Amino acid sequence: MRLDRLGRALGAFVLALAFCSAMPAWAAFDLPELMTLLAKQKSGEARFTEQRFVHGLEGPLDASGTLSFDAPDKLVRRTLSPRIETMAVEGNTLTLSRGGRNRTLTLDSMPELLGLVEAMRGTLTGDGATLQRYFRSTVTGSAAKWTLDLVPMDSRLAAQVRSMRISGRASDVLGLEMEFVGGDRSVMNISPGAAPAGAGGRTTP
Repeated sequence: MRLDRLGRALGAFVLALAFCSAMPAWAAFDLPELMTLLAKQKSGEARFTEQRFVHGLEGPLDASGTLSFDAPDKLVRRTLSPRIETMAVEGNTLTLSRGGRNRTLTLDSMPELLGLVEAMRGTLTGDGATLQRYFRSTVTGSAAKWTLDLVPMDSRLAAQVRSMRISGRASDVLGLEMEFVGGDRSVMNISPGAAPAGAGGRTTP
């Protein structure tokens, strides 16, 4: 009787394991969950520091400034150091400002830049459909600490950018790393919150 009961218990245990292994991983944190989390934040502003590692140069090129966005499609990068310049994107229009001069371009005339803009804009606004149009995406981690890896699918973008890695916590984007074809690399650290003095931006709670 004891052996019979033990056999039934082992059988039930094996069946339970088989059932669990056959079930989908409901607890896995995936792209739709991440996009839902990010979409809750409709606007924001942050400080950034960036290091660009250029093949053939000794030491990184440093830059710092502010980032801001307003859903669904407005994104502004204002560099304060080493020189003041602004890149503002709204819809399909890109405006570059430096030294009192402005230049306006359309994003669809520069497919490689369009992909980079949509990667950041899509992440900040939780637009998973746009991300999947341009990139193969892989999400790892959890809502408390996540990483989104993007590999370009567009051949013109892939000719310049090898991969992108965006990291964050909950609805905050905290980092952006880009690896370029040819060996160059960019690492950006993002600090959500008030803009530094002189940035001329608003603050977020």
